[in-house]
Amino acid sequence: MDKRIYKPSKQTYTRATKLLNEGQLVSFPTETVYGLGADATNSEAVEKIYAIKGRPNFNPLIIHLSAADQAEKYVKLNRLAKKLAQAFWPGPFTMVLPILEKNKISPLITAGLDTVAVRVPENEIAHKLLTEFDRPIAAPSANKSGKVSPTTAAHVADEFDSDLKMIIDGGSCKKGIESTIVQVMDNNLILLRPGSITIEEIKSVTQCAVRVMDENNVNPSSPGQLTSHYAPKTKVRLDVDVPNKDECLLAFGAVTINSSFTMNLSPNGDLEEAAANLFSMLRTLDKMNFTSIAVSPIPLSGIGLAINDRLKRAAATNNEL
Repeated sequence: MDKRIYKPSKQTYTRATKLLNEGQLVSFPTETVYGLGADATNSEAVEKIYAIKGRPNFNPLIIHLSAADQAEKYVKLNRLAKKLAQAFWPGPFTMVLPILEKNKISPLITAGLDTVAVRVPENEIAHKLLTEFDRPIAAPSANKSGKVSPTTAAHVADEFDSDLKMIIDGGSCKKGIESTIVQVMDNNLILLRPGSITIEEIKSVTQCAVRVMDENNVNPSSPGQLTSHYAPKTKVRLDVDVPNKDECLLAFGAVTINSSFTMNLSPNGDLEEAAANLFSMLRTLDKMNFTSIAVSPIPLSGIGLAINDRLKRAAATNNEL
């Protein structure tokens, strides 16, 4: 058992808060994936996130807050943003909003932008840590930059050595896929990253159109927009009906075709189950030394949009080699 992994307890939250106050990094679970947390008001601590992940410093971070009413200390929430916050916070939903002029957020987090991404997670462990720490925590996914996101404490431990002092173990993440990110600009909504909160749900709450960010955008205004991201070392091949002999298969639904080895995201074709299993199964298949990972077609409806987004970015790196 990795000595850096702690079960949630009062003593664990006290130790985690002490480390964060000292400018150290702490990994903790959310309902989406495990985060790599640092004091968002401490630039030296935030710089450690970029260094340990190997993350480009032009790629901004999300700040996590304990409650929706904390957001107005750091960002401007117009009527539309408040409506979204009321509907989706706490939860797997991030808004990119104008940052207040007088704020204590490290400028490294915004990557030079006049906006910042904000989220209020619903995970009980994340909530307790944020409440105990009583300041915003910057927390991208706890993995090396561009690699497969972690959904268990063991995944985090596999990624980092002693530079990461503490991992709070909350079991497997409920959603298993990163938060939906929407930029609110006046009365306009732009989807920057799809997630488990769908476009249809956002439209239902706001009665507003949602524009999808151009895929060719090269200047990210939030995490998860780089072309190559969430990538295993093994080549990924998408929309495969019949895998090659030297491929393993990441299946979806009632798949009966033969492959050397198959893992099924959801035999019943449940997209939420598929999202929860996606990163964990990619990690497992990546360790099996197949030539490539073939992936069954997955519907683009609902959360399927987010699953296909992650798979497309996972395939991008290896397809460019």
